[in-house]
Amino acid sequence: MANVKQKLLFRNKDVSTVNSSDGTFRSLEKVGRPNRQTEKVNGLKDRTQDLRKSLNDSLEGDIRDFLINEAELHTYDDLTKVNPVTPSTVLKCLQARYSAKVFYTHAGCTLVALNPFQPIPHLYSLDVMREYHSAPQPQEFKPHIFIVAEEAYRNVQGQVEPINQSLVVSGESGAGKTWTSRCLMKYYATVAASSQKCQDTVQKIERRVLGSNPVMEAFGNACTLRNSNSSRFGKYIQLQLNGSQLLVGASVQTYLLEKTRVAFQAPNERNFHIFYQMMKGATEKQRLEWMLPLEQDFAWLPHAEKTLEEDCLEETVEAMINLGIDEGKRTQIFRILAGLLQLGNVDFSPVSEEAQPCDLDVHSKGFLQKTADLLQVSLDELHSCLTVRTLRAGKQSVLKPCSQSECGIRRDCLAKVIYAQLFDWLVTFINSSMFADNSMWCNFIGLLDVYGFECFHLNNLEQLCINYANEKLQQHFVAHYLKAQQEEYVTEGLQWSFILYQDNQGCLDLIEGSPSSIFSLLNEECRLNRASDAKQFRVRLQKDLSDNASISWDKLGKEPHFTVAHYAGKVSYQIEGMMEKNKDPVPPEIISLLQKSQDSLLHSLFADGDRESEGSRGHSKVVTVVSKFKNSLGSLMKILHSTTPHYTRCIKPNPDCRPLTFKKEEVIAQLEACGIVETINISAAGFPIRIPYGSFLQRYGLIANTRLTAQMNRANSPEMSDQAVLGSAVEDVLNVVLKRRAPNYTLSPDDNNNMVHCGRTKVFLTHSLLEMLEEHRNRVRSQKAFCIQCCWRRHQTRQRNLRTQAATRLQAGVRSWLVRREMKKWHKAASIIQTKWRRWRAWMDALAEAELDDAEDFMEKEASSVLPKLDPLLKERGSVQLSSIQEPVMVRGWPIGLAMASAPSITVSLTATGLQRIMSMMACLKIPFRHGEYKVNTNQFDQGVASIRAQPRGSIKMHLQRSPLLYADMHPVHKTDVVTGFNQILLERT
Repeated sequence: MANVKQKLLFRNKDVSTVNSSDGTFRSLEKVGRPNRQTEKVNGLKDRTQDLRKSLNDSLEGDIRDFLINEAELHTYDDLTKVNPVTPSTVLKCLQARYSAKVFYTHAGCTLVALNPFQPIPHLYSLDVMREYHSAPQPQEFKPHIFIVAEEAYRNVQGQVEPINQSLVVSGESGAGKTWTSRCLMKYYATVAASSQKCQDTVQKIERRVLGSNPVMEAFGNACTLRNSNSSRFGKYIQLQLNGSQLLVGASVQTYLLEKTRVAFQAPNERNFHIFYQMMKGATEKQRLEWMLPLEQDFAWLPHAEKTLEEDCLEETVEAMINLGIDEGKRTQIFRILAGLLQLGNVDFSPVSEEAQPCDLDVHSKGFLQKTADLLQVSLDELHSCLTVRTLRAGKQSVLKPCSQSECGIRRDCLAKVIYAQLFDWLVTFINSSMFADNSMWCNFIGLLDVYGFECFHLNNLEQLCINYANEKLQQHFVAHYLKAQQEEYVTEGLQWSFILYQDNQGCLDLIEGSPSSIFSLLNEECRLNRASDAKQFRVRLQKDLSDNASISWDKLGKEPHFTVAHYAGKVSYQIEGMMEKNKDPVPPEIISLLQKSQDSLLHSLFADGDRESEGSRGHSKVVTVVSKFKNSLGSLMKILHSTTPHYTRCIKPNPDCRPLTFKKEEVIAQLEACGIVETINISAAGFPIRIPYGSFLQRYGLIANTRLTAQMNRANSPEMSDQAVLGSAVEDVLNVVLKRRAPNYTLSPDDNNNMVHCGRTKVFLTHSLLEMLEEHRNRVRSQKAFCIQCCWRRHQTRQRNLRTQAATRLQAGVRSWLVRREMKKWHKAASIIQTKWRRWRAWMDALAEAELDDAEDFMEKEASSVLPKLDPLLKERGSVQLSSIQEPVMVRGWPIGLAMASAPSITVSLTATGLQRIMSMMACLKIPFRHGEYKVNTNQFDQGVASIRAQPRGSIKMHLQRSPLLYADMHPVHKTDVVTGFNQILLERT
């Protein structure tokens, strides 16, 4: 509806132009055809007005119908869903979401972030980071800065093709760019360092990447009228990722530090944060070392009584420690900064004669002495450097005293050059501490945080450069999203009607164009060897740039100035002092003084200062501030053009930085300036995803199982390869995906689908269709992976079974061999045992038979002879000897206990000798053996009825006519003090 309205407005303009040519109509009246022509024109005018009125009424009705449900406005998380898209409807939705404490909203291809001006810790916690990082589709979550971060991170992973990413955070000063960049760095340091491999290295890089923020904010941010933590420099941080998308390093590029803030602060503004941190956070020992008494005031520290969240020295020191800055370097840095504060209190008094150098103020001598002590330079040389300048005429040098104003300028120049060199040294040190070798990383994600658009009461060269940088970023946004996107639609054959947008090319031509522009004229004026004249420079600007509609002049103004119409509004720039700031001269006496410093850090900062000072004296080699900034910004834009940008528009809801306060006028001006409404219109009507055919098929060709290589080989002409083969293959893939949504749907080349369009060389997609493609691709990959896993597992199972069978056969063979070998050993051992046993048994049987035969012979001889002659053999084998017989009579087999019990008067002697004698004696007397190493079991107590050498087998019979040993105890009881068995029977009978 808005597009139709704009077309009609342009048509009305043409009609009114025709109608305004009154001379033509009057001439026609003279010819004689006035009535018909007048009626046609009036009729066309009336129809146009009626149509215009009806469209306006219809549009107003649509707006009223949309805004009538105010309770539902905060639910629009994407402004492309708003219908109709007008500044008023967009503003109302943002206001409703801001009142509901919802601060992020999608605006097509960009993200709109409203600054709440109060901390909201739960919105940026680690749990929220992990939730967005682990989500399969983060776009389904609520709008958040982490969605933009995750989208860039997944694009690096190669969703379509790996390419470097850039996140551009833009907005006015105080809109929240610095906080947004800090959240992005925290997010990437968290999700890109979650690996267990090389954990120490990853944590070290993470600490240093996060530690660079507090240090650079302390040295580069300050409190201004529009923001309490305003970035006074621009920075582009590259987070370097390896092939596994792990954070392995980082680098920082800085742009145009506002070093003039060290010596000059506008009303109600402060110096850099680091100076206030030193004053409020230093210990007593540090104050003595830095010569900073608590009660002392400093001219360069205005509004020191104001306390901000950024005034925290401990956080800055901790970050410096994480970056690897040792204690010695930190001490040198703080001493140099303290010296600059002391230098700011040095004032000069005027002199009566011009030939005499200026004297120091009464209270300034002590401050100059402290400055010399802290900077470790000579006091006399420092005083001479500030009050006397050297003029060179050929090879001769002439000393000329400086006026009071010149002394102040040289003092400020000394402070600015020291602080700028110290800031550059910090940036170099940060880069060296966390930069990774080129072989270690392959892609990067860039974070751009630059100063926002500024418009103060007094604006000079710094504001001109800052706003110029914002103009370049706005042009990049316009060229990438608004202009190039629409032109690409037409080139690829899409039916597209152009949406009008604000182009800032005229403003850029005014500032940096060729051959004449503000920058070129300013550089040319600085290269001339003459005194700067603001009025003369204004006249030249009027003469050379009067044709440009983006510049204007106020002729009634007291001070020479010019006004530039930027995309965000008009800004008036003061010409006075602009040429001097652009020259940025550094007297050679200052460089020479600092090179003689005894402080090693300060000396190293100006070690190569001779070459720079020589270059500054040669007028043809002067490099102005504008030239350096333009070149560095040009290199930045080249990086942005070579990456995939992701834009985040930060909006400042109110100019006073009050929490949860929404000012419509402030917000609507920012929305119109950055082209949010046009962006929403183009994003809603267009296709944000554009993929070449080759890349599309390379990623999604597996969905339709296309054999693209064979088709391209059969196609001879390049046209067939590009259009017919690739186009048909892409349509096959899209048909497979779209049929899941609509089974009867078939994509045709002439179909105006609102989700996809196949151009001449690219396929245009919406985010929803891209999600469907990714989902279908993941499903197909899962199926194929499942098939591969099944085949692999089947192969592994077969191989495992074969290995098991082979191992079983080997084990069976080895076990059988081992058993056979063991059985052979057992058979051999058994044979030996049997042989020995049989031999021993035969020997025992022979002994037993011999014993029985000898006993029978002995009884027969005893009966026949009273005093038989003892047989020597029996004498050796006998065991009992009776003392009543003159010749001892052997009674074989009698128990010694029986003999001792039946004949108390009989002396018993053992005729056995050796070990048998000892063992028999100890066994009969039941004397235990030592330690239980030997055990002797007597027949009468343990083994029952038995022979002396062999145990009987089978039944036992009593033969009283035989050996008394046959009458042994059948049930022995282990009692030491009781006589049992046959001995007990004999004792009872007696």
